[in-house]
Amino acid sequence: MSKFLKGTIILLIAGLVTRVLGFINRIVIARFIGEEGVGLYMMAFPTLILVITITQIGLPVAISKNVAEAEARGDFKKVKQILVVSLATTISLSLVFTPALIILAPYLAETLFTDPRTHLPLLAIAPIVPIVAISSVIRGYFQGRQNMKPAAYSQVLEQVARITLIAVMTKMFLPYGVEYAAAGAMFASVIGELISLAYLMTTFKIKKKFPLRKKFFKQVKEGKSTFKELMNVALPTTGSRMIGSISWFFEPIVVAHGLAIAGVAAVEATKQYGSLTGFAMPLLFLPSFVTYSLSTSLVPAISEANSKNDKKLIEYRLQQALKFVFLTGGLAVVILYVLADPLMNVMYGSTSGAIFIKIMAPFFLFYYYQGPLQATLQALNLARAAMINSLIGNIVKTAVIFALASQASLGINGAALGIVVGILLTTLLHFATVLKRISFTFYIRDYIKTFLVMGASGYSGYWLFHQLSSNMSISIKVLIATLLISFVYLILILMLGLIKKDDVKRIPRIGGPLSKLVFR
Repeated sequence: MSKFLKGTIILLIAGLVTRVLGFINRIVIARFIGEEGVGLYMMAFPTLILVITITQIGLPVAISKNVAEAEARGDFKKVKQILVVSLATTISLSLVFTPALIILAPYLAETLFTDPRTHLPLLAIAPIVPIVAISSVIRGYFQGRQNMKPAAYSQVLEQVARITLIAVMTKMFLPYGVEYAAAGAMFASVIGELISLAYLMTTFKIKKKFPLRKKFFKQVKEGKSTFKELMNVALPTTGSRMIGSISWFFEPIVVAHGLAIAGVAAVEATKQYGSLTGFAMPLLFLPSFVTYSLSTSLVPAISEANSKNDKKLIEYRLQQALKFVFLTGGLAVVILYVLADPLMNVMYGSTSGAIFIKIMAPFFLFYYYQGPLQATLQALNLARAAMINSLIGNIVKTAVIFALASQASLGINGAALGIVVGILLTTLLHFATVLKRISFTFYIRDYIKTFLVMGASGYSGYWLFHQLSSNMSISIKVLIATLLISFVYLILILMLGLIKKDDVKRIPRIGGPLSKLVFR
């Protein structure tokens, strides 16, 4: 099994576990602090992501790419210098932006978010910035060596710690007000990241091939050329992420002001934004653990193939990634669309976010494509083009959100439509850019077959759900319908040869028996 495939499988498993645990976190938060508390949490969260993006300045991707290339040459001195320069950069930036977040928190809460209660969640999450800055460098190092286990295990550890603390802290602070409970949920994330960092540092200390602290500052002084090499990848990469983070930072602001124009009060706007971003969006983002896993593995794998000028291998790996994303994302979209109302009811005790899922789910297949496409662009030294694509997509998204959310007839549904427009445009621009660099074959027949499979499996689940007894628990009905949709979907894609025998055989343990169901 290749390093690429092995690393991807490890990240997929860890990603699935992490997403499930993350969902439990969301459910706990929603049950304890409701739509209003989730709205406060989600209004503060984009600010954190923006500060982290600035602090990292795209270094994780640059580290992964440069370490992979240095390892291929056996240049361990270069690997050490990459790490030293990256740590010095991210730590320095975190020491600037963490205090800045704390100082600016009152202004952000009262003026931009139009809800002063977001002040406490912003303060509670600020200590996470330097922690994430250091852990991202170590993750980038391991990913560059195509060793995905440390990153995978650290993600699971972080979620387990968070889920253990989040219920306790939200319950502890809720009597003081919903803003205190939201701040408690934020601080649980800080402790989770701290535990994750402790694990990464321990693993790094055991597995490193060189003393990192020895002549640390001397390496920093001598690392100007390394810094420039990292920035050549990091700055365009962080440009793409910065654009996304700035757009996400402005999103709650634009939504709040747009809804105010539409006549929606601030408290109600916070609740509606909580339903969209705290209830519906996490469900839609669920399959993106596949996207993240493939993207993380693709950067070093395609960088390696590109350094050898192996265009066929680049296309093959991208085709593999996009096919897997489409098949897994297709199943998720069907389940979410068909069972939107009962799923929301089971998870959050409310169906207020179901309408957003029905509006957005069919278009989220394009979102699942974005990660592998952007990773390919970064590996092909086209990070600047990816940044421009993201800029165009996010400007259009923000404009559409404001234009539609300010309409009384659409309101918060206009925000959902704006997000969809941004996703579609960015993905199509990424695709167009990739096609300029490499040849790419579109297998139209396979796409048609997949859409037919989605329709057939979706109809079977919808039919079964409504045939089940009304006396049966809604949770059991959702589970049975989900299992039927998944079973029909899997059988049909195997029978129609959408997954080839050779692909199935590579799956550890169960690949052999499953391959007998595949026609070709």
